[in-house]
Amino acid sequence: MVKDWNIGTLLSVSSGYWRGCALQAAVRLQIFTVLQNGPSGAAEVATATGGEVRATGLLLDALTAMGLLAKTGDRYQNTPFSGQSLVAGAPGYMGHIILHHHHILDGWAQLDQAVMTGHKVARRSYGAEIERESFLMGMFNLAMGLAPQMAAQFNLAGRTRLLDLGGGPGTYAIHFCQANPNLSAVILDRPTTEPFAWETIARFGLSDRIDFIGGDFNVDPLGGGPYDVAWLSHILHSNSDEECRECLKKTAAVLQPGGLILIHDFILNDTKDGPEFPALFALNMLLGTENGRSYSRGEIFGMLEQVGFTDIVHHAFRTPNDSSVIGAIRK
Repeated sequence: MVKDWNIGTLLSVSSGYWRGCALQAAVRLQIFTVLQNGPSGAAEVATATGGEVRATGLLLDALTAMGLLAKTGDRYQNTPFSGQSLVAGAPGYMGHIILHHHHILDGWAQLDQAVMTGHKVARRSYGAEIERESFLMGMFNLAMGLAPQMAAQFNLAGRTRLLDLGGGPGTYAIHFCQANPNLSAVILDRPTTEPFAWETIARFGLSDRIDFIGGDFNVDPLGGGPYDVAWLSHILHSNSDEECRECLKKTAAVLQPGGLILIHDFILNDTKDGPEFPALFALNMLLGTENGRSYSRGEIFGMLEQVGFTDIVHHAFRTPNDSSVIGAIRK
């Protein structure tokens, strides 16, 4: 959060999309991947990416000024960080979520219209499959960084069956199962996610402990129960208040008495004016959904109480982008 505003910080925030667009262009053009084998000049990079030499040089210099490339003479190379995070195929690759940010950029340019109408905006399409892949893979890459910490943070000893609601490829289900040998899991998500989920589950050798049910949790029954723990990661923010309550009610119905629910999301404080990322993410939901938003701690506590949960706690654990977890017990 910017606390001490001045003209410099004001202009930096206003032009912040320049840096984002430079990074997104570099990822789209696979510049960091081209440079993985060592230093290259602008002409070599332009040939590899299909770009024009002068324009490629301007982008390379901007990336160097941002600290994402290093330049010696007229040759450029990846920094250690960009080599780990921006080279396609690297274990820490973050390019998919960066491409997702690029795909939604057109919507953010229309934020004033969304505020005027209260409705999501139409934005440029890059193709449903391309956008789905960048979103799913981006969520997978982000979750791969967080899931081991989450699995270590929450003690599931004695619990044997987990529902990963809207779990995508099952990254969290996988790591909870790895951390708890007696635990099995069911991922419930849209059928379009299923092939990716099975591939990921098999990669971790957990096909005998993790199952997948295709469905829409807002419409379909939550099968595969009963469960004694439910994990809802980034589910509530896509839905209206009513849809959230119904989702939590359905989750409570498939949890055994004493079952644990863990809600991971961008959770606002009770005055809804912070933390900064959840507050900005609420605008992202305004642009992309009809009724989604970030919810406050108090709002989620109230929903849980209404559908029969007790012992509600907002855990102190915070992630780098200010997501956090609320836990509760089914009566």
